[in-house]
Amino acid sequence: MASFRTSHRAPIDGWSVLATAADAHASPADLPDAGWAPFEVPGTIAGALRAQKALTDASAHAIDAKDHWLRTRLSEPLSGSLVFDGLAIVSEIWIDGEKRAESRSMFEPVTLDVDLAAGAEVAICFRALGPRLAAAPKRSRWRPQMIQPNGLRFFRTTALGSTPGWSPAGRPTGPWRPIWRVEGAMPKIDVRTAYEDGVGRLKVTLKPRPSCPAAAGHPRLSGSVERDDQVVDTRAKLGHDGVVRCAGLTAPLVQEENGRLVADLALPGVAPWFPHTHGEPALHDLSVTLDGETFDLGRVGFRSIAVDRDADGDGFGLVINGVPVFARGACWSSADAVSLAGSREAYKPWLRLAREAGMNMIRVPGVMAYETDDFFALCDELGIMVWQEAMLANFDYPQADEAFRESVRREAESFLDRTQTNACLAVFCGGSEVFQQAAMLGAPADAWGGPVFDEALPEALKELRPDVPYVPNSPSGGHLPFIADQGVTHYYGVGAYRRPLEDARRARVRFASESLAFSNVPEDVSLARAKISPVTHTPDWKRGVPRDMGAAWDFEDVRDHYVERLYGVSTLELKREDPERYFALSRAVVPDVLEEAYAEFRRPGSATRGALVWLLQDLMPGAGWGVIASDGEPKSAWHGLKRAFRPVQLSITDEGVNGIALHVINERPEPLEAELSLTCWRDGAAPVVAASRAVAVASREAQTLSAFELIGRFFDISYAYKFGPPSHDVTSAALTCARTGAVLAEAFHFPLGRARPRAALGLSARVEGEPDAPELVLKSERFAQSVHISDEAWRPAENWLHLAPGREKRIALVARKEGTGAPGGVVRALNSLDEATY
Repeated sequence: MASFRTSHRAPIDGWSVLATAADAHASPADLPDAGWAPFEVPGTIAGALRAQKALTDASAHAIDAKDHWLRTRLSEPLSGSLVFDGLAIVSEIWIDGEKRAESRSMFEPVTLDVDLAAGAEVAICFRALGPRLAAAPKRSRWRPQMIQPNGLRFFRTTALGSTPGWSPAGRPTGPWRPIWRVEGAMPKIDVRTAYEDGVGRLKVTLKPRPSCPAAAGHPRLSGSVERDDQVVDTRAKLGHDGVVRCAGLTAPLVQEENGRLVADLALPGVAPWFPHTHGEPALHDLSVTLDGETFDLGRVGFRSIAVDRDADGDGFGLVINGVPVFARGACWSSADAVSLAGSREAYKPWLRLAREAGMNMIRVPGVMAYETDDFFALCDELGIMVWQEAMLANFDYPQADEAFRESVRREAESFLDRTQTNACLAVFCGGSEVFQQAAMLGAPADAWGGPVFDEALPEALKELRPDVPYVPNSPSGGHLPFIADQGVTHYYGVGAYRRPLEDARRARVRFASESLAFSNVPEDVSLARAKISPVTHTPDWKRGVPRDMGAAWDFEDVRDHYVERLYGVSTLELKREDPERYFALSRAVVPDVLEEAYAEFRRPGSATRGALVWLLQDLMPGAGWGVIASDGEPKSAWHGLKRAFRPVQLSITDEGVNGIALHVINERPEPLEAELSLTCWRDGAAPVVAASRAVAVASREAQTLSAFELIGRFFDISYAYKFGPPSHDVTSAALTCARTGAVLAEAFHFPLGRARPRAALGLSARVEGEPDAPELVLKSERFAQSVHISDEAWRPAENWLHLAPGREKRIALVARKEGTGAPGGVVRALNSLDEATY
């Protein structure tokens, strides 16, 4: 439910912190006066240690062994509420020496009604989690390797810090979300939106709060949602004169028998919200005027969501406002894995890079944490759908425990309550890999789910966000939860299971909410910032390489497999004899693999309706799963995704004896008029076949053309027939806008594979454009493979790309920081002996 954003809410500051031995002090009265240090709220103990340059693996692990006390005094009297948005994890709240609340969940906000004088002391004790984990019951039907220890299943906390092998050490402890003082009492507001046949619908209900003053300006106020039978007649508190305004239209608030005020508003012709790849993410101001005072409720979008299960009932695809949408993007980790930062400023760089790469969906997995209102507001604005999961992952949870079930339900209600106005929320899911973990360890199908997934979560969703589809778990929906051709899967055929690239088609993936994870090598600028030497056998390097606990391999081994398969080299020899070449191939291979996989996923005729990469950003420096390094620098994989995710797309697939297929996709609301051209090159320089034709693709449609049709005669373009020596070694294709002449997309095919001898290519580079918006103009006399640009001060908007011979390529340069000097760097290619400087 939305709530009034007014000046009645203010953060509480002036906090200090003291670490003590576990359970050594029963109350604030027992605490010593010495040893206290300032503490920023919101924040975590690990974040405070990092600020003091005292965060190490040892100090992070030691957090669990101590109690941590926070305290402050109110500078002004307060008659209203104290709101604690998130306390991690076993916590006690004390006011003037009296214990007023306890919490065992970092995901449930706590609200206390108070009437306090100036100088009142507020104290919070975060009890040591280590002894409580040690005392937790040991027996369970299965034990996941990824999250440790097994006792965490009894505590409502994130898996971050508990996943050795891919996240930093140290479980979050402390007030990781803000603490507010709230004056007075305000009603709760329920906002429902719908969009059908070009008409937006808005229903706003103001509900009295008979027992708990509301936090004016903040929706996360209590651990439960008021239901109809809990609302009493308190009409006087709501007033009698009110109106709702949205998109330039108004509707009166009408008082009902139970004391609620309700407004229904129809908005014919209102601009709907679309993911940015398919239209405009239109948002409209929403406000309530009550007894002459106007309250801003932010912005709201109108959209409909349906799930297309395909004709056989086994599929999963999202249909937004009647338009089928191929969902692509990445799984979110955290804006800051140490502090769990939740501000707009913390989120903005990551989400902007996600949009720049063409991502239209972000998945928040069950191993992470619920993000703040700012996250969802930004996703609304940027046109990025959110697949949101309950924070449940892998464990055999104590679902028979009523208190546990209710805790999970309350946290889901709190989340759904505060995101009611967010159009970006596209899927609500019961968690990550619980069903898969059970199934892989041999549990029968009736043991995969349980009352949390079958009742508590879908009931909360139906009550608060009935417009959002529910998925019981990720993955789920097939005869086994993780099979690819039914329901929602985690697809690692290409990737961890080292299947050939053809498996991306053979698996018939329906929807991959997680897929295609690799150990992605950061750019040199990131390695230099982190002071990591590119030497793969050192502990510093291996620390950043993700791995599954218990496995005899890591994800660098997975990447090495594809380097050897695609380029015909020995990675072991390269690491020892030519490490620079090894890293160039390691950076080049992942974008090539990603582009080929998505070409299969997105082609017309594919059963796939979406695929999300694991992971958007690294949690710590190094060659992690993230397509963006922990310092915010895009990696080569990000650039590959940016090409693979284009709304107007040209891709090539190898069809064997049927030649190659060219797929032209137009997801935009406008029709496409373009020229499609194709050239086959011998030795990367001499054109042996060239053809082109005009193409017209309707709005949100796609076409597939055979290269044989385009050329108009037989030509062994895929080198499948092998009637003699090969005539060419690379094919390039381009889609050019008929109106502007701009190249919209390019695609490449390698009939003989990607292993190419190095040669002098005639690379050139020059800088043009304005000083604050420079462009790098590239050209090569011969085909240049995996061209990469290194510039310490300027980030190329495109990188690790193939360059057709004789054609100029213009690439925008983005300053990494303000006040940087003129661009200056070097351009290399995987198959080049020469390089170009600028």
